Order: sequence, then structure tokens, then C-alpha cells
Amino acid sequence: MKVLRAIEMNRCIGCLSCMITCSAVNQQDHSILKSAIRIKTSGGLTGKFIAIVCQACRGDVPCAEICPTGALIKRQAGGVLLDKEKCIGCELCVGACTVDAIYFNSDTKKPIVCKHCGVCVRFCPHGCLELIEEVQ
Repeated sequence: MKVLRAIEMNRCIGCLSCMITCSAVNQQDHSILKSAIRIKTSGGLTGKFIAIVCQACRGDVPCAEICPTGALIKRQAGGVLLDKEKCIGCELCVGACTVDAIYFNSDTKKPIVCKHCGVCVRFCPHGCLELIEEVQ
């Protein structure tokens, strides 16, 4: 299984193509607020861009462990998948994420969780993101 990594953020120009594509494909919405990846600056207009994205935790997965309904299921390569039918929208997973990479969709009342699908990688014009094969 593959996991998403932000490997070359020094190339990022802040075009937000990754965010728009993620939102469109995974949430059927073109708002950057519905993306599972966030691009921010590390220091205002003159700072470098950073990517806030699921780090594909292995072992202890705080967001899955705190979920009262078991709606977040551990992926074999790390990270989680969301079972929307089980999710009650309690937002506990949002606060439990140690890297603040789970967002909440106020329209659907469900968390926005990166599933490491790689659509953002394909639409990044500068090769800042990569899907890496994780060794089990």
C-alpha cells in the first residue's frame, strides 16, 4: 500500500491545485476547505509553503482509537479509512490527530480524512507530493 508524502515542498508555489483536486474528487466540492490536504505558509507571505497532510500513523493511531463507533479503520500501510455509515460526526478524531490533518466537513457533518489516493500528487505541477510504497 502507498502513503502520501510531501517530499519537495521547496518547489511549492502555493497554487493549491492539490487541494482543489482532492476536494473535487473526494468530496464532490471545489472548496479548498473540503480538502484532506492543506497548504500553508510557514511564515506569512515570505515564508515557505508547508503541507499539512495525514502522516499515516502506524501502531497507535489516535484518531481511530478515540472514535466511539469504530468509523475510522486502520489502513495496513498506516493512516485510516472512514466508514461514513458508522460515523456520528462527533469530531473527536479532529482533536485527536497529532498533526492536525483531519478536517471537518460542516455540510456533511463528517470528518475529511486523507485516504492516500494520490489524486493530489497527479495534479501537483511541481512534483512536491509523492505516493510512496510502504514496506510492511
